[in-house]
This record gives sequence, C-alpha cells and structure tokens, in this order.
Amino acid sequence: MAGGKFPTISLLILNLLSFSPLLTVSFSPDYPTDRRILVLLDDLALKSSHSIFFTSLESRGFDLDFKLADDPSIAVKRYGQYLYDGLILFSPSTDRFGGSLDLEGVLDFVDSGHDLMLAADVSASDLIRSVAAECGVDFDEDPSAMVIDHTGYAVSQIEGDHTLIAADDFVPSDVILGSTKIEAPVLFKGTGHSLNPGNSLALKVLSASSSAYSANPASKLSNPPSLTGTAISLVSVVQARNNARIVISGSLDLFSNRYEKSGNEQFVTELSKWVFHARGHLKAVNLKHNKVGGTEEPSMYRINDDLEFSVEIFEWTGSSWVPYVADDVQVQFYMMSPYVLKTLSTNQKGLYHTSFEVPDVYGVFQFKVEYQRLGYTSLSLSKQIPVRPFRHNEYERFITTAFPYYGASFSMMAGFFIFSIVYLYSK
Repeated sequence: MAGGKFPTISLLILNLLSFSPLLTVSFSPDYPTDRRILVLLDDLALKSSHSIFFTSLESRGFDLDFKLADDPSIAVKRYGQYLYDGLILFSPSTDRFGGSLDLEGVLDFVDSGHDLMLAADVSASDLIRSVAAECGVDFDEDPSAMVIDHTGYAVSQIEGDHTLIAADDFVPSDVILGSTKIEAPVLFKGTGHSLNPGNSLALKVLSASSSAYSANPASKLSNPPSLTGTAISLVSVVQARNNARIVISGSLDLFSNRYEKSGNEQFVTELSKWVFHARGHLKAVNLKHNKVGGTEEPSMYRINDDLEFSVEIFEWTGSSWVPYVADDVQVQFYMMSPYVLKTLSTNQKGLYHTSFEVPDVYGVFQFKVEYQRLGYTSLSLSKQIPVRPFRHNEYERFITTAFPYYGASFSMMAGFFIFSIVYLYSK
C-alpha cells in the first residue's frame, strides 16, 4: 500500500509543476503592470548589447523570459491560457519562430488583448514584415533600403554615411512619451515604413524629417524613392480596439547601448511604459443613476423624469490608481440613436456626473459612455434601462394646452342649447 502512494504523489507534483507557469502570470486589470514578458532574440548577445533597455524593464517589476527566436521550446499558451502578457520580438532576421509560435499565433496573442513590441532592421525577414503588415505598418519593399538624410544626419566614423540620422519629430502626446521633454535627438539607423491608410488605429510616434528618403545606400537612385519626407515613419504605435498595444520600430539598434548622449534611452524607456500599460491605462467604476433627490437605482424611468448620472474614472500611474481629470467625457442616453448627449462635469477627484430630463419617448434605453483619447485605453460602458409612458392616472386632470379645445366644446354645447330654445319657442 505504501508503495502505491508514491506514484500518486508523483503524479500530483507533476500536475502542479505543469500548471506553475500559469500561476506565475500576475497580470490583473487592477494592477496592469505586473506582467511577464517573452523576449525573442536573434542572438543571446543582444542581452548585453541592449542591457540598459532590458534592465529598465526589470527595475520596474517586469519578469523577462529570454529565448532564441528559433528555440523549439517556445510556447505562449498552455491549456488554453496565455503564459505571457507581453511579447518583444528583437529578431528581425528570423524566418520562422520555434516551437508552436507562428504568424497566426502572434496575431492571436494580440487579438487576445496582449501587447507586442517589434524591432525590424535592414533585410528584415518576410515573417517580421508580415507581422508588421497585419498591424497596419508597411516596410519599404526594397529589403536593402535604409532611411537616408543628407541634412539631418549624425556624424559617424564613415565619411559620407548619412544613414545614421538624428530625428526629433515626436508625436505631441505626454501620455505616450511622458511629460518630460526629450531634449536630445533620437539616433536612428534602419529601415523606414509607412502606415496603411486603411488602418486608423496606427500612429506615427517618431517621423523622419522632410529631407529624408528611403533607398539602398549602396546603389545609385534610378527611380524616385517610394518613401520620402515626413511620410516616413521610424517608430509607430498601434492601440487595438481591445486595448492591446503595439510598438513597431524600423531599427533594432534604437534600443541598444550604442548611442550615448542621445535621446534614445529616454525615448525607448518612455515608450515601453506606454506599450506595457504603465501609463495611459484607464478604468471606470461605480456607474450609477437615480432620480433627482433619490439614492436608489430604479428599475425603470418614466418619460420626463429628472435623473442624475455618475461614473468614476481612474488612471494607472505604474504603481497606483489616481483620479483621471478631463473635460471631454460624455454620456449618451441611447435608443437606436442618442436622444441625450451630455458632457460630464468632474469634481477633479475622478467623479464625473450630470443630470438631465428623460426624453418624451418610451422604450428601452441605454446609458452609454464611449471614450477614446489619443494614447489612452478606450472606455466602453453601457447600462440598459426601460422608459415607460404615463399611466392613465398620472396625467394632469386639466391640461393647460387643451384649454382652447375645452372652450370650443363648451361653446358648442351652449350654442346648441340656445339654438334649441330659439327654434322651439320662436314664432
């Protein structure tokens, strides 16, 4: 009997060990920066050449799992649950991921609400280009093309090499790049890309100057370049409708330790805070409504009732939730189309509120808050409530607007009575 217990205990231990990766994932909507990130590299030497960037992530509580991109043990999902909350692809030359991960797996990862950071480079593989294209970013068709700028270039050791450019055309958004201005230009050496005009969710974060163009620096131009000027995006971001965030860069060196006295370190650090939801992450709680003067939420309203509506909105700072303050949050009282659209007032402590009169239309309505702002996660809240008409005994006994009709009725009765008297008794 004693010998039979040991296999059972061993099986229990093995089962617990198989589920342990799932238990290590600490991501929660209430603490969105407690995350585990899979980092896929072309070469493990990138851990040291890009150590400043990786160290900044680990210092902020991220758990990084480094693997070669072709490692056969790669798996992002087990037993229907994702093992990671973020994915960093620093493997521009990889033609095929190892393990069970492929293009469809990366897209499913993002579609499930997880975040992605991708860095390409010159001669990026078709796999990396396909991932970027699915996110609305198209790299230059020439695999050897680089961004060249004969005006805004940085001095390099190779004379006449104008592929190391100094870029400072940042997106004007404090929530994406932080409130501290990036004083030094960002040094960029890599390939440019453009945004698919059909994708309204993609946004240029760092653009090339008006004098830049994309071409093969080793050959002479025989045709005008396809990408020129500020249309060239160096770094772009995408925030999906499910609030998954994506960063796509045309340069892997952008994240390296190579460029001192530049704005690279500050730029990539602030960008990583945004993509991994350490900033710009909103949540809404305590959506309430009640009649004016009341406190309980009714099961339905009557037409022309006066009601109050309120909701609390908070923003994640990386360590705690703080009140979100804005003047553009609106609520709709909606049935097929908005019958009431009101801008919410705020008490500067996260509480947004307003009051309005229920429209003179009965049916099934919704309180809807649809909030989208550059760099912030979108909010989509709704609460259904029926609206009924007046009951037969709730109408006023005499309606002021009906007095002319009352007068017409009584005057006709009086006229008919007088006519009858005159007709009967006149000779």
